[in-house]
Amino acid sequence: MKKLSHYDEAGRARMVDVGAKSATARTARAEALVRMKPEVIRALGRNPKGNPLEVARIAGIQAAKRTAELIPMCHPLPLTHADVGVEVEERGVRIESSVSTTAQTGVEMEALTAAAVAALTVYDMTKALDKSISIDKVRLLEKTGGKSGHYRRAKR
Repeated sequence: MKKLSHYDEAGRARMVDVGAKSATARTARAEALVRMKPEVIRALGRNPKGNPLEVARIAGIQAAKRTAELIPMCHPLPLTHADVGVEVEERGVRIESSVSTTAQTGVEMEALTAAAVAALTVYDMTKALDKSISIDKVRLLEKTGGKSGHYRRAKR
């Protein structure tokens, strides 16, 4: 089993030193599912706060750019691209984020943060209609670049 890199020999949390690593192109995609009742799905386009899906997209992009401020051991990264897509499905909203950089470490956390914050934004903008909305399956779909290479989650 691999050793966790965010701990030193004494078991204290640490930020990994990536200074000796070469900057390479890296990408990551993540998703989150917001489960809601059909009546909430039907009301999405009539929200007095604005379009929840568009606000969620923008919130997710902003979150990707601020991940290092939210997750203590993440490195601040110069993102070259961040996007969030939202798709209404029968049981809710699927959110998918994609993030890219050329850096010494990957953007998995940025993609996951984007998807999670976009999902939380959908919840925030629709919670008045139903408090039982849930956020499920916040997960990495794919990553490229770096020493560990390419990873792709098996089909849903």
